Amino acid sequence: MKLKGSFDAKRLRPHQAGNWGVRLAAALSALLATVGILLAMAGIAGLLGNYEALAELNANHSLAAILVALGLLLLYLGVRFWRLSRIRLRRSRDLNLSPHLMKKHD
Repeated sequence: MKLKGSFDAKRLRPHQAGNWGVRLAAALSALLATVGILLAMAGIAGLLGNYEALAELNANHSLAAILVALGLLLLYLGVRFWRLSRIRLRRSRDLNLSPHLMKKHD
């Protein structure tokens, strides 16, 4: 069969939507993890030392402990969301096979 000049193989492949939403979610979750690290560091500094810049945290140890807990929670959530968004970003490049065609692992 003779191919004509207007044949384009790219038309046969399915068009994939952009991954901007997933990339934006990954960036925001990395920012959330960074804020969590900074809050945890400020809370630990308030618990450990007498720094003039942290006068309120030095006087109130319960506030410093809350900052540490909140910072660690934000760090956990940021890393968790970042990993989920990275999985979604990579999943778009995988083959789309039906589950009944996959090998069964017992």
